Amino acid sequence: MDNLLTSVDYVFIAGYFIILMGIAAYLQKRASSSIEDYFIGGRKLPGWLLGISGFSQFVDITGTAVIISFLYMLGPKGMMIELRGGMVIHMAVILLWAGKWHRRSGCITGAEWMIFRFGNGPDGKAARIITAVAMQIFTIGMVIYLAKGVGIFFSTFLPFSPHTCSFVLILIACIYTATSGFYGVVFSDLFQGFIIIAAVFVVSILAIQKTWFSPEFPTLATQISGMQDWVSSIPQWKVQMPEGYENYNLLTLMAMFYLLKAIINGMGGGGEPKYFGARNDRECGTLTFIWTSLVAFRWPLMIGCAILGIYFVNQNIPDTALLADAAAIVKGAFADIGHPQWEATISKIITHPSDYPQLVGQLEALLGPTWSDKLVLTSFHGTINPERILPVVVLNAIPVGLKGLLLIALVSACLSTFDSNVNWAVGFITRDLYQGYLRPQADTKELIRISWIGTFAIGAIGYIAAFTVDNINDIWGWLMMALGTGFFVPSAIKFYWARFNGWGFTAGMAMGIGSAVLQRAFWPGMSEMWQFVLTGSLGLIGSVAGTLLTKPMDQEILKTFYEKTKPFGFWGRFKEGLDPETRKTVSREHFYDIISLPFVLVWHYLILLLPVLLVIGNFKELAAGCILLGVAMAAMYQFWYKKLPKTNLYEA
Repeated sequence: MDNLLTSVDYVFIAGYFIILMGIAAYLQKRASSSIEDYFIGGRKLPGWLLGISGFSQFVDITGTAVIISFLYMLGPKGMMIELRGGMVIHMAVILLWAGKWHRRSGCITGAEWMIFRFGNGPDGKAARIITAVAMQIFTIGMVIYLAKGVGIFFSTFLPFSPHTCSFVLILIACIYTATSGFYGVVFSDLFQGFIIIAAVFVVSILAIQKTWFSPEFPTLATQISGMQDWVSSIPQWKVQMPEGYENYNLLTLMAMFYLLKAIINGMGGGGEPKYFGARNDRECGTLTFIWTSLVAFRWPLMIGCAILGIYFVNQNIPDTALLADAAAIVKGAFADIGHPQWEATISKIITHPSDYPQLVGQLEALLGPTWSDKLVLTSFHGTINPERILPVVVLNAIPVGLKGLLLIALVSACLSTFDSNVNWAVGFITRDLYQGYLRPQADTKELIRISWIGTFAIGAIGYIAAFTVDNINDIWGWLMMALGTGFFVPSAIKFYWARFNGWGFTAGMAMGIGSAVLQRAFWPGMSEMWQFVLTGSLGLIGSVAGTLLTKPMDQEILKTFYEKTKPFGFWGRFKEGLDPETRKTVSREHFYDIISLPFVLVWHYLILLLPVLLVIGNFKELAAGCILLGVAMAAMYQFWYKKLPKTNLYEA
């Protein structure tokens, strides 16, 4: 560690944690003044601030490492795989209508929203409870994913195991999240967002020096990655992926499934604190526009790391075939080692070589004096481990004095993702389960105490389960394509089908989420495409069957829901009950929302892709993309932005 960081780096890191804890201490009293303040900021925070917070929430170490791994292997075409979640393409639908539809309810949590949609009878309560429980499962999955990635990342730098590294950071995140509530989430995300953007510029400049001024880079990238035309973003139907990633060989087909899943996700999305806490309809749209636009800053950082990783591998591991022999030596020394234990075992060998003199001698004889640099990049399958590219780049390719800044940015990314997701999930525990059914008369102090307990419980369960997974892409793929699909299919139907009732929602959620959990337990090797088909189909079957086999909802509850929310879909007779002027306004709103969607999707994809092409130096595709972006943005301005109301389209 002493060789890694300078005194300047240590000052940066110490200053970061002092400021972060200062923010938490300052906001603790304000966050504790009411349960509404604790979970949604009292509906007083401006949209631009919520948008910046959303950007920080969507940048994390683990996801960054996963995306860098695909960019390293595929170049810009790797973005097609991240249509499943990393490109947050579902935000296009939330920007247009799903966010404002949730805000109009006046609720605090997505589970409380179920009572608004289905009523406070047995079916509404069942929908509320299963939503709260499902959210805990999803958030624990997110913590597993974060803990796994944090452990891999920091064990590269520190003389500790992945378990120890992730434990320390998860503990810090739990303390910060529990102390400051939603105010802490938002204001720390603002602070951390500026740090992340600073790191983006550092890495982008380093990468541009190796692409714009090196005509041989396209050839080098193809040679190291094995991907033909690595610098191009034009889709290919089929690619050849390394061992462990064969599920992505049919690249375009997988991307089509990912896009479909993202749109389904968005159609039921928007039920999170930032939208419940937005001040009006207009800010639901503008905060999402800011949120999505700022996410574009993430991608130059990631393609920059992939580029620096290509140069590192070229300089240090010219013969990658040696890695297969190195993996065989390690497996021979640890006869019972499996894929989930691989990262921890590699970390122990590198950080405590004196404990394994014979093994280290064999590795040094094979890989040379820099054996540890090569071993850290060795996968369980004996190939380059692309998930290690990020820490290796930070360790070896970032100049002295700037490493601390980049490390702080990545820690910031981890904490902002953790605090946003856990604060969201704990709101369900406190508001919907504890206050909703166990202690309706609980005061604010008691509820916040329960929130603390929930925060630490989610952190502990996620941490313990983190080291049972093979790799971070494995758990991320399951979260997005299995669990996420099972969660969002019934969540989407609730807006668009008037006959849909609480029992249908409960059955759909139980079958979707339940099938995802069972698949993970008994068929963990199932491809992501079939995970999507399985959980999506069962979630849809459960939703439809549960609805049609039970009696229709109280029509007055549906009328109240429709008149406040005004969604499109199968709501004909409720829409006919509106006065002619309001009906005309509703039809106009729906028309412009729907016609804007293809343009917003194109805009969304391109604002993330174009910075990648800029850093790579692919100016031909960059110019074509800028023209398409201009057309998409002109249409967005005409069909979406000009139609945004000054505050709310409909007054209560």
